[in-house]
Amino acid sequence: MENLNIRDKHFPKSKAKNIRLVVFDVDGILSPPKILISNSGEILKEFNVLDGLGMQLLKETGVELAIISGRTSVAVDIRAAELNIKYVFQGVADKLIPYNELLSMLNLQDYQVAVMGDDFPDLRILGRCGLGITVPHAKKTLQEKSDYKTENPGGNGAVREVCELIMQAQDTLEKQMDKYSQ
Repeated sequence: MENLNIRDKHFPKSKAKNIRLVVFDVDGILSPPKILISNSGEILKEFNVLDGLGMQLLKETGVELAIISGRTSVAVDIRAAELNIKYVFQGVADKLIPYNELLSMLNLQDYQVAVMGDDFPDLRILGRCGLGITVPHAKKTLQEKSDYKTENPGGNGAVREVCELIMQAQDTLEKQMDKYSQ
């Protein structure tokens, strides 16, 4: 499959070919950059189902997925379980600590990891990983340090965009799509 999208001409395919783990922030990446609080004080999260399918398809190609979030939410645990994401770190002040744990546990090097983040707490791991990705609303500093900025906003297709671009770079997207066309 050639050039699924115009955006892929800016995507660093050479870096994406090496990716074996993608680390996602939650607020602003897996969900929109806002927090909803009910009248009873319950914190609500919104997740995009298209992003979820993209994550599942990428995982099926052998790429591991992880979540590292500064906040803690039961909704994240539920969504991670639905997507069979084994590596979930919440309430993390220094994201570099679980990042290093993941590298050790999975026997990976920085160049084999992609990170999607949108704000200052993500900066250190974005600077270390092999493929740093951010979204249009991200702080300017992160945009400058990232290898790629998505066209779609966080919580609204950015994750799916990245999953498809990584699969395209690794020549696994067409096989994943074939499951749905037969």
